[in-house]
Amino acid sequence: MQSSLTRKLPIENYMNNSRILLAIFSLALLTSCSKKLSGIGWMGDRSKLDIRQVDFEYFSGKAKIYYKDHELDIKAKANVRMRKDSVIWISFSAVGIQGARCLINQDSITILNMFKKEYYVFDYDSLSRQFNFDINFESIQSAAIGNLIKSNGSGDNVAKTGDFFILHQNSGSVTINNYVNPNTMKLERVEMLEDESKNSATISYYDFQVLKNTVFPFSAVISLFYTADNKTLNTQIEFEYNKAEIENKELKFPFNIPKKYVRK
Repeated sequence: MQSSLTRKLPIENYMNNSRILLAIFSLALLTSCSKKLSGIGWMGDRSKLDIRQVDFEYFSGKAKIYYKDHELDIKAKANVRMRKDSVIWISFSAVGIQGARCLINQDSITILNMFKKEYYVFDYDSLSRQFNFDINFESIQSAAIGNLIKSNGSGDNVAKTGDFFILHQNSGSVTINNYVNPNTMKLERVEMLEDESKNSATISYYDFQVLKNTVFPFSAVISLFYTADNKTLNTQIEFEYNKAEIENKELKFPFNIPKKYVRK
């Protein structure tokens, strides 16, 4: 994903609030496991679109991130920890340098810029208005483990096109199309379109693997198209996980804001 036309910068040089937030949401769209398995099958009733969802108590993983937009071309590493229905903890670094730490809980998202000694706090109501999409902890957690971002509802429609079942959903002004593999009953692609702005996002999941009888995507490509300063811009994010675990033992989520840090 590198280009001679973009600047290759360490992670601390792009720690403004909009790019941090974009990276956080992008990372929250993928998790993975450690044992590859081909030919995953599903013996359930496909006519009911019984999508294979993931259940867990604790999750931990390590990933490589490749981020590219109209200005930047960045590689970074991330450590991820989660506790179901409670907290998502992410630590970013580049070339061994601590760059940022993020804590996502039921109330808000807090981000530490450890290079500039700054921090940001985002509440879900303001984020939902900014992105014209209902953003909450449950939707972030579902996306992070490969489950449906929006739960099945009576107003949803299902179609069979080509190699996929397509679950059509609406959330406010956002249309969501979920592409489900009929052989594995796993979500392989999500397409979201905001009707008014025409901003869109596509998530493609790859390399499905098995961990403790649960199936995860090992890698993903996220493509965002959005309008800023009267221009249509594209951001691409790739993830590759090299270690992950679903655990029953309690994990720690170290996060504190030093007094000398300034809120932005």
